[in-house]
Amino acid sequence: MPHQHHTIDYIEIAVTDMAAAQRFYAGAFGWAFTDYGPGYAGIQRPGGDGEVGGLRLDETVTTGGPLVILYSDDIAASEHAVRAAGGTIAVETFDFPGGRRFHFRDPSGNELAVWSPPSA
Repeated sequence: MPHQHHTIDYIEIAVTDMAAAQRFYAGAFGWAFTDYGPGYAGIQRPGGDGEVGGLRLDETVTTGGPLVILYSDDIAASEHAVRAAGGTIAVETFDFPGGRRFHFRDPSGNELAVWSPPSA
């Protein structure tokens, strides 16, 4: 996939435990990783055609920055998968004009969100 001018190209997520973060994101969302050593793992693009981001080992995680929002075809199944993988729900599922959304925290404390259209 070619890079596009002025679009988000890559997201790095700081994590405090690389193994726990990989287990969580693989379990909750089916993500696959390329390990580049103990301090970094690339997040594979679906289909294995490059990377969309990475997990970066850090001593601490700071919340309150930009919110990464993932899309879901089935928000209830995604919420269940987040809980089953060890994530915690930070904001319960709520309706907004474009659909439904919930926020969660990964094992390192990062807050992300998942949204779906109203019918999902």
